[in-house]
Amino acid sequence: MEQYKKEFIDFMVECQVLKFGDFTLKSGRKSPFFMNAGAYVTGSQLARLGEYYAKAIHDNFGDDFDVLFGPAYKGIPLSVVTAIAYSRLYGKEIRYCSNRKEEKDHGADKGAILGSALKDGDRVVIIEDVTTSGKSIEETYPIVKAQGDVKIVGEIVSLNRMEKASADCNKSALDTITEKYGFPAKAIVTMKEVVEALHVPGGVITDELKERIDAYYGEWGAKE
Repeated sequence: MEQYKKEFIDFMVECQVLKFGDFTLKSGRKSPFFMNAGAYVTGSQLARLGEYYAKAIHDNFGDDFDVLFGPAYKGIPLSVVTAIAYSRLYGKEIRYCSNRKEEKDHGADKGAILGSALKDGDRVVIIEDVTTSGKSIEETYPIVKAQGDVKIVGEIVSLNRMEKASADCNKSALDTITEKYGFPAKAIVTMKEVVEALHVPGGVITDELKERIDAYYGEWGAKE
């Protein structure tokens, strides 16, 4: 496992973004772990978060893209901090943009897009926090494609939960996105990597917790 991935896993726990316990997800599933990217709240946390995203994007997609699109609302700060980090780490200026929940009808920047406009020929990476079912892309994809003749290079999220996108689908949300839309959907880390890093002597994931996680994936784990 790459060093930045190990650091990111510890970072999620340190910031209490990744928690272990008993949680009821939006889907109704009872999960022994939960991730809340809204817990990144300080300047130093956001700066580090941008660096981890930038490294994962560079590893997965290289430099062959122009714009980071962060769906409102959580995707807005993610796209901003990652664009800053990408410039600093790799010396390439990446633009950022997001959709507005309500279209602006006045001023020089009126329209449906916040930040940089998308234009024909742009290569776009979509950036989000996490996706369990893959439904968010159903809103995001048409918004991006409606802006012009743009190419979506891929999507990046922070954590691949590696569970079934729905009760009648054995594939993960990220695999489902790739299959349906034709672009790769990747994550900084997977839950398999999280367990590998934290289920160690004295680690956050105890043997008892590991058994609960295994049981959860026995029921909801996606087919690899």
